[in-house]
Amino acid sequence: MSGGVPGGDTRHRDGRLHRITRGPRPEAVPTLVARACTLVGLLNVAAGVFPRFRYSRMHALAEVLPGALGPFAAALALSSGILLLLLAHGLRRHKRRAWRAAVVLLPAGAVAQFAYRHSVIGVVISLALLALLLRHRSEFTALPDPRSRWRALANFVLLGAGSILLGLVIVSAHPGKVIGDPSITERLEHVLYGLFGFEGPVGYYGNTSWTVGFSLGALGMLTALTTIYLAFRPEHPAARLTEDDETKLRALLDKHGARDSLGHFALRRDKGVVFSPSGKAAVTYRVVSGVMLASGDPIGDVEAWPGAIERFMDEAKAHSWTPAVMGCSETGGEVWTRETGLDALELGDEAVVDVADFSLSGRAMRNVRQMVKRIERNGYETRVRRIRDLGERELAKIQRAADDWRGTDTERGFSMALGRIGDPNDGDCLIATAHKADEAPGPYGDLKAVLHFVPWGKDGVSLDLMRRDRSADPGMNELLIVAALQAAPKLGITRVSLNFAMFRAALARGEKIGAGPVLRAWRGLLVFLSRWFQIESLYKFNAKFRPHWEPRFVVYRSSKDLPRIGFAAMQAEGFVTLALPRFLRRGTPQRRPCPHQSAEREMQAA
Repeated sequence: MSGGVPGGDTRHRDGRLHRITRGPRPEAVPTLVARACTLVGLLNVAAGVFPRFRYSRMHALAEVLPGALGPFAAALALSSGILLLLLAHGLRRHKRRAWRAAVVLLPAGAVAQFAYRHSVIGVVISLALLALLLRHRSEFTALPDPRSRWRALANFVLLGAGSILLGLVIVSAHPGKVIGDPSITERLEHVLYGLFGFEGPVGYYGNTSWTVGFSLGALGMLTALTTIYLAFRPEHPAARLTEDDETKLRALLDKHGARDSLGHFALRRDKGVVFSPSGKAAVTYRVVSGVMLASGDPIGDVEAWPGAIERFMDEAKAHSWTPAVMGCSETGGEVWTRETGLDALELGDEAVVDVADFSLSGRAMRNVRQMVKRIERNGYETRVRRIRDLGERELAKIQRAADDWRGTDTERGFSMALGRIGDPNDGDCLIATAHKADEAPGPYGDLKAVLHFVPWGKDGVSLDLMRRDRSADPGMNELLIVAALQAAPKLGITRVSLNFAMFRAALARGEKIGAGPVLRAWRGLLVFLSRWFQIESLYKFNAKFRPHWEPRFVVYRSSKDLPRIGFAAMQAEGFVTLALPRFLRRGTPQRRPCPHQSAEREMQAA
């Protein structure tokens, strides 16, 4: 793919694709409906909270009507308003179920508006939005998202906290009818009692206590019902690779796996896959928080990529997911932007070492050379082998050690991690281990560190994970990378992909003489963020081995989607975890159990 992509600035003066600019597709109707839904929801909430939001003679007449019509209407207005606010996001994403719920809630809110506030304007706005929804019902056809139990807990916490805050507003919205001067503690106590349907310590004159009680009860019931619904509705698990899918992907990798160093990571079993109509190409993905994340380039024949990309975009459209690609190559970025009209932005660089050019000699490698020799003098030795050459007992020991040495409770990895060690189908994977025999054997014998590489075609490998015993000497990762590079010729390996360095170009240029204030400020921000995300340390670690850098890109629909895509990517990689507490999780059977589930791609810079 050497040609430029029409419609945007595709190349920098160094010849690399940096950004392709295209306008977002128009989505005026769902956006307008979502904003109107938010407005109507706020009006309904205001109607339920503030009875004198609009004075009228009919309101004075309603106060002497028998029964609890006024309090009930206030509770209905409040409940429908909150639900409409919650549905606005789903309407913006074309969700069919959000449309159905809004069609039911809008008339209910209109009735409550008229019965309690007697606001003709409020009724007209609600009915106008209802008419708009009915007229454009064909716009709302998106299927449901994958869902899990943690949404119930999130709903309970967020809606519960919101109910308490809104309840304090309701309790304090009638200053002229409050008996005495209750403290904030008493008001809070009244809210908590009211959410459970009991009378609290705050008293009111007239029928106001009924109105407040009904409103607080409606908030409590709304929180309980939505939480129960989310907890007990059937789960919609995310797509997973089937055995047939994996067989097809492995066949594509056998033919075309040498093209992309990230190709083998498509075999993660927590990813879904779509194939081109010819079956000669595929795109693997995961759906996270409404974002459909593809990783790396499509698998298979480049000529068949457009068909797989079209299937990917159709799937995203059917569910109204936000499409995005993390870590594609320059060729992949050009094909994605040409075929879909999406934008591409350089995300960072992948460090690739040519085995034939690697040597520990020379001034540039002095630090690595000295570190490796010092560790070897301390009694460490290394072994580099294929997974298929390991015995069962040794492999089991390595699996346990790698799992126990993981630095976090959360398994990490998505775009550049396989998520397992020692699967029978991964016999071509490479493993490098460090041992120290002169110490008392620990739970894993003399094993001190592990590096795992996945195949990159027939003559390459790509780094998957790095784990080490925390009590081992510093420099274990450098030792094993050097060992792998030195053993590579005997194993028929000519190239090794080490890792991905985000924003490498900005870090490299920002520290040079003559860098401008904007570039220096950007570099300073990246260095600051490196305290949590290892941005600078990954770059400096990779740079020790004198690699050449291959740019990687993120492909996205519009700039406003970037924060959402970034958050979804952090979730997919395991840096942000939204899940039920461990004691509340229900075990779900795996399709095919794997000897080791480990997805973190950890770098321990010396």
